[in-house]
Amino acid sequence: MLTDIILGQYFPGSSFVHCLDPRTKLLGTLAFIGSIFLAEGLPAYAVLGMFAALVIATSRIPLRMVLRSLRPLWVIIVLTMAIHLFSTPGNVLYRIGPLTITAEGIRQGALMTFRLVFLIVMSSLLTFTTSPIVLTDGIERLLKPFSRVGLPAHELAMMMTIALRFIPTLLEETDRIMKAQMARGADFAQRNLLKRAQSMVPLLVPLFISAFRRADELAVAMEARCYRGGENRTRMKELRFALRDGVAFAVILALTAVLGVLRWNATLS
Repeated sequence: MLTDIILGQYFPGSSFVHCLDPRTKLLGTLAFIGSIFLAEGLPAYAVLGMFAALVIATSRIPLRMVLRSLRPLWVIIVLTMAIHLFSTPGNVLYRIGPLTITAEGIRQGALMTFRLVFLIVMSSLLTFTTSPIVLTDGIERLLKPFSRVGLPAHELAMMMTIALRFIPTLLEETDRIMKAQMARGADFAQRNLLKRAQSMVPLLVPLFISAFRRADELAVAMEARCYRGGENRTRMKELRFALRDGVAFAVILALTAVLGVLRWNATLS
C-alpha cells in the first residue's frame, strides 16, 4: 500500500550520522552523487558499495528501511536496466525477436542500475537522519551567500522542506481516498490504459482539493504566528561544525580521491 512508502520520513536517533551538522550531510550527499559519476568499472562500484554500507551501519537505520526506500522507484530502476540491456551493442548472447541481449548490455545495465540505487539510498539516508527543521536550517545556511544577489534563501529552504515534509502526509491521504473510493466500487486495477486513467479522476480530484486545503491551513497558521520570512529570525540551536564533521569530510574526500584514481587507471588501460 501507499502507506508503506517511507520517502521523506525522519527516524530519530543518536548515531554518528544523526549528530553530523546538516550542512555536512548535504554537502556530503552532493559530493557522493558527484563521485558516482566518477565510478567506472567493478572496483569503483565495489568502493561505492562499501562506503554506502559503512554509512548505513553508522547511521543505525535498519537495512529493511533503507531497502524500502527503493520501492517507489522500482519501475525506473527496472526500466534503466532494460534500456541498457537491449540497446547496448556488443557480443550477442540471446535474441528475443528484434531485441538482442549482449554481454556489454548486461554489464552496462547492471552498473547504471547500481548507480541509480546508490543515489536513491544515500539521498534517503539524508532525510532518514535529518529532521525537517534542521534540514531547513542547513539549506538556508548554505544558500545564505547567494542572498546578496537577491536569492530568497530562507523562503526557498522553507518551501523545499515543506514539500519534503508533506510527502508522507499526501501519501497517507492518497491511500485513505483510494480505500474510500474502492469501498464505493471504484476499480484502480483496470488493464485498459484509458479506463485506468478515467478511474484515477475520483482519486485525483479529492486529493488536489485536500492538498490545497492543507496548504491554506498552513498559510493561515504561519500568519497567525506572525511569520514574516527569515529576516531578523533567531534560532534556539545554532549550527556549528564539530570534529566529527571534519572526519566526515575527510572520508568523503578520500572516497572521491580513490574513485578518481580508479577512473584514471581505467582510462589508461
